[in-house]
Amino acid sequence: MKLIASLILFGSNGIIAAHITLPSDAIVLLRTLIGSALMVCVLIAARRLPACLPKGADLVYLAASGVAMGASWIFLYEAYRLVGVGISSLSYYCAPIMVMILSPFLFKERLTFSNVVGFCTVLVGAVLVNAQTLDGGGSAWGMFCGWMSAIMHAAMVIFSKKADRVDGVASSALQLVTSFFLVLLFMAWKGDLGFRIAPDEWGWILTLGLINTGLGCYLYFSSFGGVSAQTVAVLGYLEPLSAVILAAALLHESLAPIQVVGGALILGGALFSESFARARLKSRPSITRAAPALRKPPRQG
Repeated sequence: MKLIASLILFGSNGIIAAHITLPSDAIVLLRTLIGSALMVCVLIAARRLPACLPKGADLVYLAASGVAMGASWIFLYEAYRLVGVGISSLSYYCAPIMVMILSPFLFKERLTFSNVVGFCTVLVGAVLVNAQTLDGGGSAWGMFCGWMSAIMHAAMVIFSKKADRVDGVASSALQLVTSFFLVLLFMAWKGDLGFRIAPDEWGWILTLGLINTGLGCYLYFSSFGGVSAQTVAVLGYLEPLSAVILAAALLHESLAPIQVVGGALILGGALFSESFARARLKSRPSITRAAPALRKPPRQG
């Protein structure tokens, strides 16, 4: 239940952002500031600082992952504004299949037939979703931002995987802190730090930072001990699915029939590829015994 709750929270990020009129980078700045402050307070309360802080290469990888996460969120929230929450979320969730295709080159993992089928299915789905958006007068820049959010999210996952020896809560806190400073420097360079927050938007901002980011990350990472890695992977697709459903119900966004097909191909292709790969791994006793009981999955948006 904690895992499902965290994924639904993540899926509602775009709904909350739709009620905030600030620029995309300002929303990410406030989200990472509030979320990282909460995560650091949790670590201090648990008396895990500074012992949990990573060192050496792990520190570098997690810092790079935080930079990629901040950039990914900036692109994602800009895509929310330009092309809508549903389509942006579908584009964003192409990231896991990107990581899977790159894994033979980065992690020396074997690329299977199911991986190739899943990648091709996701690619066809992405073409259907994006082409229909552009044909309907959608923003080309918005679609570019959606794809860049997926690419940067894939980079975040790759760097996180390189630092898989670090505890999930500690790594999440470090990623959020690094993301905050990245966005802060970016906005200072642009001269955009003088933004004003309307009084009626503070509730949405605090919800995004404290509930969706801080509490969401806590629920997500603290749920790992009670569920299998395969369950985490499969249920992870509740995030983009809930984003599309919530966008339709609360923001009255609609998808053309061809986009519904494209979205189904994106989610189905990624789910098939990951589930088939884990089923093969589970069927090999020697590998199953050697592998950890629970691998750290990529952090959600």
